Amino acid sequence: MTFSYQNAGAPDLHRRGMRPATASLEALLVDIEADLVIRDGDGVVWSEMMFPVAELARALADWVYQPDGERGDFEFESMSYSEVGAVRIEESAGGWRVGSVFLTDTDTWASPVGWHSLVAEIRHFVAAVREDVADIGVDPGLVPAL
Repeated sequence: MTFSYQNAGAPDLHRRGMRPATASLEALLVDIEADLVIRDGDGVVWSEMMFPVAELARALADWVYQPDGERGDFEFESMSYSEVGAVRIEESAGGWRVGSVFLTDTDTWASPVGWHSLVAEIRHFVAAVREDVADIGVDPGLVPAL
């Protein structure tokens, strides 16, 4: 299972007359976007263009930092989506599965992976987003390091 993306940028930020150095936290989280793809091996589980990757990376980092007994499943609550769970991570008997509320059949979700594999993928995703956040001209601390 992998989180990947391409075409990171913040074009809406500039169109709205804001600059990375002075924009609010909320504007930065929503406006730093990319084309997101969640893969299971060679197959695409779910993809979305212009997805708020900085907001997702921040939420995933916050989730991973929660104590084991308090963590529970992950449901992405985005300022860009009215639905909760555009990205979901659920614990199952076989491990952690990644999918989306927009997928009606849990069989189309990623195959279960162990906790350590999941966290390694989240760390990779968060690190990549932090690099792109810095390239846009924003303090990478917008997304906590893992």
